[in-house]
Amino acid sequence: MHELSITRSVVETILERTGETKVLDVSLEIGKLSGVVADSVRFCFELVCAGTPLEGAALHISEPGGRAHCRTCGEEFTMDDLIPLCPCGSADIEMLTGRELRITSVEVV
Repeated sequence: MHELSITRSVVETILERTGETKVLDVSLEIGKLSGVVADSVRFCFELVCAGTPLEGAALHISEPGGRAHCRTCGEEFTMDDLIPLCPCGSADIEMLTGRELRITSVEVV
C-alpha cells in the first residue's frame, strides 16, 4: 500500500511549512489516473496525523478525471481508465490532466 508513504509525505510537507501551528483543514487533488487510491489516503490520513498538529484535521479530496490529446488524429478526449488509447485507436497520446497529486490548501488556526 504505497498510499501510506504518500500520505506520510503529504503530512510531512505540511508540517515543514506550518510547524507546530494547529491545522484544521487539508485539501488535496488526486487525479483519477495518478495510480493513488483516494479512499486509501483518507484511511491513512487519520493514522499518520495522530500526535501531530494535524490530528483531527478535516481532509477533502477532489479527484479530477483524465484528459488527453491524440498526436495521431489531433483530438482531445476524456480518459477515466489507465489504458492510454484514443477513440481513434492510437496509443500516441499526451496526458493533459488526471495524474495530479497536490496539496491545494491548508487551513490553520
